Amino acid sequence: MKDLIADFPKHLKDALSIANEAQLRSQGMRPANVLITGMGGSGIGGSIVTELCAPTARIPIAVNKGYSVPHWVGTETLIIASSYSGNTEETLEAALTGLEYGAMLAAITSGGQLKKLCEERGLNHIIIPGGNPPRSMFGYSFVQLFRLLQNYGVQTPDWETEIANAADYLLENQQQISDDAKALAEKLQDKTLAIYATNGLAGVATRWRQQVNENSKVVGWDAAVPEMNHNELVGWAGGSDDHGAIFLRSETEHKRNGVRAEKNAELLKKQTPHVYSVTAKGKTDIERALYMIHFGDYVSLHLAELKGADMMDIRVIEDLKSHLQNIPQ
Repeated sequence: MKDLIADFPKHLKDALSIANEAQLRSQGMRPANVLITGMGGSGIGGSIVTELCAPTARIPIAVNKGYSVPHWVGTETLIIASSYSGNTEETLEAALTGLEYGAMLAAITSGGQLKKLCEERGLNHIIIPGGNPPRSMFGYSFVQLFRLLQNYGVQTPDWETEIANAADYLLENQQQISDDAKALAEKLQDKTLAIYATNGLAGVATRWRQQVNENSKVVGWDAAVPEMNHNELVGWAGGSDDHGAIFLRSETEHKRNGVRAEKNAELLKKQTPHVYSVTAKGKTDIERALYMIHFGDYVSLHLAELKGADMMDIRVIEDLKSHLQNIPQ
C-alpha cells in the first residue's frame, strides 16, 4: 500500500492517457441529470467530482450509494456506475434498475459483471487497471468520471490541464507532503478522529475518513462546516482527550465558514487539545482537492505505521461479503 500511495501522481498521469484513448460513443441526446453510483473506494470519486463540477455543470449531478436509485431517474438520466471489481452488488443492482427506468448507462471498472453488462448491451465504459485495492486506484476512477461527463456534454472544469498540473506538483513535493502528514499523524496517534471540511471539501473529508478506517484501522467520522454547527458541535460536550479533530480548509472557502472553523476549533479545544487544521495547496479547486487527498492518504499510512496496523487487511469486509453470498438476493 505504501508504494501505491506514493504512485498516486503517476496514477493520475496514466489515467489521463487512458481517458484520452477511450473510445466512447456519443448518445446524441444530452442528459437532463446525472447519477453517479458506486460504493467505498470506487464511489468516493463521485462525491468529490460532484463538488468540483458544481461551479460549472448546468444540470444536477447526484451521488448514489446503495442498491436502489431515485424515482426521478428516467430516459433523460445519465447513470455512471463505478465499480473497481465490476462485481459490487449494490452498484450492479442500481445500474440494472436504472436501465429498467430507461436511463443511459456508462461505467468505470476493471472487469467483472459490470464490464460484461456493458459489452453485451453496447454501453460506454472505460477499463482501468485491475488487481489492487479499490481505494488505492482512486486516481484512475476520478479522472474517468470527468471524461464520461465531458462525453455526454456536461460542463466540467478544465480537468485535463488541472489534473496534469496537480500530478506534477504532487511528484515534486511528495516528500514534504509525507513529512507534514507524518507530523500530523504523530499528534493523532490512538485518537478517535473527527474530520471536518469547509465548503467544497466534504467529499475529500469522507475520503480521509475512509482511508484512516481501512488503512489505519482507526474509528472516525466526517462532517462539513457549517452543517455540523447546527447539531454535532453540541455533541462535543462528550468529547475528551481520546478524540482528535482535523479541519480541512481552503483559501476559497466561504468567508463565514472560515470564521466558523476557527471558532469551532477554539470550542473543541475545551474538550481536547488535539485539534488541528490542514490548508489545501494549489491554484484551482481540482489541484487543491488532489493535494488534500494525497496528504490524507499519507496521514493514513503514517498512522498505520505508528500503530503497527496491516494496511492491506480488510478481513472484516471479506467476512461480510462471504456471508452475503450465502443469502439469496
